[in-house]
Amino acid sequence: MSDFRGTALAALRTEIAALEAAGRGRAGVLPFGDPAIDGRLPGGGLPLGCWHELCGAGLETEAGAAPAAFAALMAAPLAARGEAVWVFRRDDLFAPGLTGLGFPAERLIQVCARDEAEALAVMEDALSAVGVAAVIGEVEAVDLTAGRRLQLACERRGGAGFLIHRRPFGGAARRATAGSAAATRWRVASAPSAPPANEFGLGAPRFEVELERCRGGRTGAFLIEAGAAYSWEARHGPHPLRLVADLGDRHLAPAESDRRAA
Repeated sequence: MSDFRGTALAALRTEIAALEAAGRGRAGVLPFGDPAIDGRLPGGGLPLGCWHELCGAGLETEAGAAPAAFAALMAAPLAARGEAVWVFRRDDLFAPGLTGLGFPAERLIQVCARDEAEALAVMEDALSAVGVAAVIGEVEAVDLTAGRRLQLACERRGGAGFLIHRRPFGGAARRATAGSAAATRWRVASAPSAPPANEFGLGAPRFEVELERCRGGRTGAFLIEAGAAYSWEARHGPHPLRLVADLGDRHLAPAESDRRAA
C-alpha cells in the first residue's frame, strides 16, 4: 500500500510540475537584450506569468527609491502591451519621475492600500484582471501562502508581478519568511552615473544589481544603466535597461585612477 501511495504521489507531483511549466511557457519571457543577463535567466529572459522580488540595501529598505525605479524600468516594456497597476501603502509615488525614466505614465493605475493584507489582495486582483500586463506592489513581507496566491494570479493571465520589499519609516523589521514563491529576487542599490564622453553633468541613472535568487537559472551581479532608446509608439525596440558591466566579484570595479595608483 505504501508503494502505491508513493507512486501516486510522484505521478501527481509530475503532473503539477508539467502544468506549471506549461503555464510559464505560454506566458513567455522578456529579454533584457544582453546575453550576460539573459543567459542567467530561464528561457533567456525575465520569466512572465510569475512574480519577482526587489529589495533595497541600507536606507533603501525604507525609502525604496532605487528598487522602485528599477522595477518601473523592468515593467516598462510590459506597460506598452497593457495597463500597469502600482499598489502602495504610502502615497509618495511621483508619476512625473516615472515619465522621466521612460515609463508610460498614461498606462499607470495607482492604488493606495490601507495595510499589508489589502495591498497583497489588490495585487492579486489586478494580476487576475483582463488587460493588466504588470503589477508593482510595495509591501514589507510576503509569506508562502500569499506568495503562492500571487503566483496563481500571475498564471491566470500571464502577467508579471514586481514586489518591492519596503519597511515603514522607523518601523521595526519583520522577520523574513523562509522560502519564497517568487521566480527571481533582485537586490538594487543606486550607483554613480557617468556623463557621456566630453560632456558635463549627470548621466543616465545607474544601479548596482544583484540577482540573489533565480529559479531554474543562475545568480549574478551587474552594473545596469537606464537607457533612452525604447520606442513606445512602435512598441518594440531595445530594453530600457542596459548592462554596463558584469560584476563577477559583486563589487563595483575600481576607477581607472585607482588602478593606475595601484
